[in-house]
Amino acid sequence: MAAPLYRTESGRLFHAGQIVVSAVGLPARGKTAVSRSLERYMRWLGVSVKVFSLGDYRRARLGSGKALPADYFATGERSESTEALRRKVRSEVEEQILAFFVEGGQIAIYDANNATKKERYELRDRFEPLGAQLFFIENVCTDPKVVESNVRAVKLSSPDYKGWDPARAMQDYLSRIRAQEQLYETIEQPSFPYVKIINGGDRIVINNVFGYLQSRIVFFLMNIHHRYRTIWFARSGRSEIEHSYKADSSLSDEGVEYAQQLYEFIMRRRRAERERLAADGEDERPLTIWSSARRRCAETCLPFRDAGYRVKELSQISEINPGVIDGMTRAEIEKAYPDEYKRAQKEPYKHRYPRGESYHDLSVRLEPCIFELEREKGDLLVVGHASVLRCLFAYLRGLAPTEIPTVDLRRGDVIEITPSSYGVNSKTHHVSLAEGLHPPEVDAFAYGSPATPSNLLKVTRAATDIR
Repeated sequence: MAAPLYRTESGRLFHAGQIVVSAVGLPARGKTAVSRSLERYMRWLGVSVKVFSLGDYRRARLGSGKALPADYFATGERSESTEALRRKVRSEVEEQILAFFVEGGQIAIYDANNATKKERYELRDRFEPLGAQLFFIENVCTDPKVVESNVRAVKLSSPDYKGWDPARAMQDYLSRIRAQEQLYETIEQPSFPYVKIINGGDRIVINNVFGYLQSRIVFFLMNIHHRYRTIWFARSGRSEIEHSYKADSSLSDEGVEYAQQLYEFIMRRRRAERERLAADGEDERPLTIWSSARRRCAETCLPFRDAGYRVKELSQISEINPGVIDGMTRAEIEKAYPDEYKRAQKEPYKHRYPRGESYHDLSVRLEPCIFELEREKGDLLVVGHASVLRCLFAYLRGLAPTEIPTVDLRRGDVIEITPSSYGVNSKTHHVSLAEGLHPPEVDAFAYGSPATPSNLLKVTRAATDIR
């Protein structure tokens, strides 16, 4: 899969070898959340990467928790057949990792407990003779509140507990953790390259790390956390002068009304979330608002600012620069720049009109914001432009770059994104029926490339609006 920043034909970076990034830790310590986050970022960098989840493979092969042998998670003596089954499942996942490397993969992320010294030495003995580097990420939690929050979230999202009574699911999961605690051995080998993430990112310990990709992994891990929060994406309200990059005009009356509707919608959602958190004994998370420095975005955020919320204006999240086609309709672009128009239809992600930006350029510009987004621990509302929100959404959902220009983000739609232990969930809410997508004939960027069908968010073959 091609990725927004750096791309090679093979999918491998020639100056970095094959790496097995192995998770280490007890259940409910954030291993899966870190594994999935790292996969998204490595894909964003252009690296051929894949997560291999021992739990997912075990569920696909053997079924969920209820279908497993009674002693599958036992710490005492297991039956010979159960022990053989566990070894077989683990071996088959590791064979998949080897096949991934043969097919051109560069980073395999092994999401499993790997809780004992013996298991970790076995991994080294299996992969290092074949030329792969071992890199361990250990998630350690000494704060009971962090563990409790993780257990509650995993209980709700784990496929093992689908359809279970919540109280019984919690009891079963805690019993698994207690069983693992009896066997668990923290990483102490000084020769192993490893990172220890303590209490969800409050502290990080780094040991014997070397090489380009390992350094990028460490840098990423120093900027993330796996606390649960909600991220909202919303476009700005309609402006007085639409489809003009140079004009930078204020909101129209309709846009002002939408700004108030957006504020009221977010407040309703936060009240509902506050009640849910209170029922679980948790405090409400703070809300931060990001706004583009463009006038219509800043004015869309005025109701939040007036209510005392912190609004950060970021110049990096200004809309894509359309260059010479600023303010043009699709028909006008095709007539004035027929060759450029054809190239844009063929390669909408990489193409830039004269004196403008491509989606690739925009993705590179947004990389610092990716880290800022990962560092944000509270809830976040991003009020921005369609082009920017497409890139940020694609990063969070791990979409192919070819899908970025065709993700359909209509005015009046608010995207609710909730990162979880098992991926990133998204929902689309419609805030205002008065705010609709402009007809294709007046769109500023007349792309229209085919998009890969996706159930992540509605994708359209129609022209996309960069505003």
